[in-house]
Amino acid sequence: MLYENDSETRNDLFQEIVLQLWRSFGSFRGEAKITTWMYRIALNTAISGLRKQGRSIKTEEVNEKHFNFAESDSSEQEENYQRLQWAIKQLSEIERAMVMMALDEVPYEDIAETIGITQNNVRVRMNRIREKLRKLMTQ
Repeated sequence: MLYENDSETRNDLFQEIVLQLWRSFGSFRGEAKITTWMYRIALNTAISGLRKQGRSIKTEEVNEKHFNFAESDSSEQEENYQRLQWAIKQLSEIERAMVMMALDEVPYEDIAETIGITQNNVRVRMNRIREKLRKLMTQ
């Protein structure tokens, strides 16, 4: 999960998301893809749960499953993972959500619908996020 490192809390959040999906299924109007609707429910559940609890946002560790680096020295790969992981943690909760959806290869159209912004705004924000990550990783 994007917002929890602790496995027990992550499992609780997963159960809450599934429960919210189940409760909300009757209100699914089919105006968006089911996956977009599910992302929106999951994201809203995760963010609202954290706000209710007053906790800071925790992120998932970025690991090999998120990237396909070309063959390189394993110590260099590990250093890249660590720098990228640190850089992603510097982003806002919405920016992290957008990055994780992009890493899951969610189309910009679906990201826009999930976050509630236009596709053009998603493109602009993603370009800014990429630039922010580049700067953070080269520090």
